[in-house]
Amino acid sequence: MPNICPDTFGQLSRLLTSGQAHHDLPLPILVEKALERREGVLTTSGALRVTTGKYTGRSPDDKFVVEQPATTASVWWGPNRPLSAAGYQHLWGRLLAYLQNRELFVFHGAVGASPAYGLPVRVITELAWQNLFARQLFLRPGPQARAGRDYRSGITVISAPGFAADPEIDGTNSEAFIVLDLEKRTIIISGTQYAGEIKKSVFTLMNYLLPGHGVLPMHCSANQGEAGDVALFFGLSGTGKTTLSADPQRSLIGDDEHAWDSDGVFNLEGGCYAKCIRLSRENEPQIWEAIRFGSVLENVALRDGTREPDYDSDALTENTRAAYPVDFIPGALIPGTGGHPRTIIFLTADAFGVLPPIARLSEEQAMYHFLAGYTSKLAGTERGVTAPQATFSTCFAAPFLPRPPHVYARLLGKKIREHRVNVFLVNTGWTGGAYGTGHRLPLPYTRAMVRAAIAGHLDGVEYDYDPVFNLAIPNTCPEVPAEILKPWQAWTDRQAYQRQARELTRRFAANAEKFTGIAPETLLAGPKAG
Repeated sequence: MPNICPDTFGQLSRLLTSGQAHHDLPLPILVEKALERREGVLTTSGALRVTTGKYTGRSPDDKFVVEQPATTASVWWGPNRPLSAAGYQHLWGRLLAYLQNRELFVFHGAVGASPAYGLPVRVITELAWQNLFARQLFLRPGPQARAGRDYRSGITVISAPGFAADPEIDGTNSEAFIVLDLEKRTIIISGTQYAGEIKKSVFTLMNYLLPGHGVLPMHCSANQGEAGDVALFFGLSGTGKTTLSADPQRSLIGDDEHAWDSDGVFNLEGGCYAKCIRLSRENEPQIWEAIRFGSVLENVALRDGTREPDYDSDALTENTRAAYPVDFIPGALIPGTGGHPRTIIFLTADAFGVLPPIARLSEEQAMYHFLAGYTSKLAGTERGVTAPQATFSTCFAAPFLPRPPHVYARLLGKKIREHRVNVFLVNTGWTGGAYGTGHRLPLPYTRAMVRAAIAGHLDGVEYDYDPVFNLAIPNTCPEVPAEILKPWQAWTDRQAYQRQARELTRRFAANAEKFTGIAPETLLAGPKAG
């Protein structure tokens, strides 16, 4: 990908060449720095545990995109809040003034495991642990590779949680802000310690750049079988992307952010950012073992006096996280590249408890459900979300899409047709009732259904047609009781199921009214509003 926007901020360059800036510190020294500065503590597993104050999730209302002549016409301004170029320069100046004479940590890495479409990324942080986070989450080129790259022409991220904005003079919504300059490829983050803002802002910027080259950026995890068969797992945070892709029977390509070009898929990152609320060695052994020295535990409670992580506790937030390099997962593919996918899984956590655990999708149904992006926001993922809330996030990535949704949908549809990809909708949410009365689908059954879909074991079975949701549901699946597969059979009150199903179909229909630039046959592929 050509470098088009060189860094012309001389004041930043002077900051980075001062004696207060530490460049590419080795992992043990970064951990030592974080401990010396009392930013966190070591746990019994060896991981560094930190807390992030009141910001324990992303803050979408504090995110802005700079209005620039070269990019304004191509931005999807619906969910993307504009900030004037003058307002950005004002914030930039105040932020750099704050950083004067402060100890800074600089990581030089890369985003995108493709030689053609990857970009250099440098992450400048006020906190040592956030630099450790960046080191573990992004790709880590060696010293020779770093020396040959011009990081001024890649992506620059500055994170300064200690700098609090003043909404009255800065034009922000609160003391926190996340601002993306798409033209200069610069991201500034202040007022929040939550490290997920660093990760997702870089993903957002890549979501702007890649489609211009015919490359599809995707909010998905990816793994590969022994035969080279690649599977993608789309879904919002907490729906199972990391858990289901970390399969001991397959090799992990990456857990959250990928792109699909003419050669296949490639990981945008070099690490994983797993939700670890109620994590157990039994259900998620690969993630459990990955949490060791070099990993970062974010907002995980510790048992009194022991420094032992309490993964069942939501005392700080439901959105507890573990960040670690992808090579902490045994058998991970390094570098993170694979061929064209054979299977795509759309993951949804249905809080209504009425969608089937698994359904096979036609090409048009796949396009419909990709545009719908139905799921439930899980507790803690965003500020203010304390219980699952039904939501529609187009392309399973609406908060991270700087371009209109049809740009991504058309790219996906083209690739599904070209490579004859099998697509399934998998519900990792509730069964037997809605949230509060039903229960989450057991993970072992979900794993069994996903493995069956990827292995082709659902190709030859009989399917029932669900006329309400317009879905084909398999009658049998290896290692899964038949009564699990039909959601209405799990409800003791059939009329209550029907009421919930009708309510959800109405929501699908209302959301579909927002679709633009989509063929009529795609609209007809969705649920039938009752």
